[in-house]
Amino acid sequence: MKQLVRFLAALFAAALLLPALSAPARADTIETDAQIAAEWQAAWDFYKFYQVATAPLPYTGRSRVERDISIDIDAPREHVFEVYSNFDNHVGRHSFLQRIVTHKDWTDGGVHYVNFTAIENIPIAGVPVTTKTHGQQRVHPDGFYYETDSWTLPNVVTHQKIVFTDLGDGRTRVTEHLMFEASVLLIDFTVTNGVASHQETQAGLKEAIESGEL
Repeated sequence: MKQLVRFLAALFAAALLLPALSAPARADTIETDAQIAAEWQAAWDFYKFYQVATAPLPYTGRSRVERDISIDIDAPREHVFEVYSNFDNHVGRHSFLQRIVTHKDWTDGGVHYVNFTAIENIPIAGVPVTTKTHGQQRVHPDGFYYETDSWTLPNVVTHQKIVFTDLGDGRTRVTEHLMFEASVLLIDFTVTNGVASHQETQAGLKEAIESGEL
């Protein structure tokens, strides 16, 4: 808990110290993209520390749940992988996702890395609440899979591995291995909404790919 309090304090301080000439804020957030980038760095530093220092065990008040979901798409694996691994294509096909803010994009050792923040409107008790999910995506084109680690207040962690399997005859199976970590009070809400949003995204991308829109 003390680490989380220090993280939040650092996050607030980082936002205040940003230059006044940063890009203007968007309608969906009160922060500029530069401020969101500072939040991403603070969240990532905390995330890395937290993952090493603790584990989701009962005595920590946290829980971990894993789920696998899959969908078959009538399109070649190369095309499905290219479209699906580009998070910009998820906007408009995910009920919560409003936009993606990319902070850094680079390739190292054949792996494509993307540091990003997803701006989402998540319904809580029927009221949409704007949240920021800070994450890193690692795309492995040679293996036809990508991984994502993300962190959202209040200390909700999600690990993803999305695998693309060639079924032959121009068909592809997309399997998402999802791992959610949250407090025992939030884990059911996190898993239910997380799985539902991923299934909605899967269906939206399938329709867009098969129709030729993407």
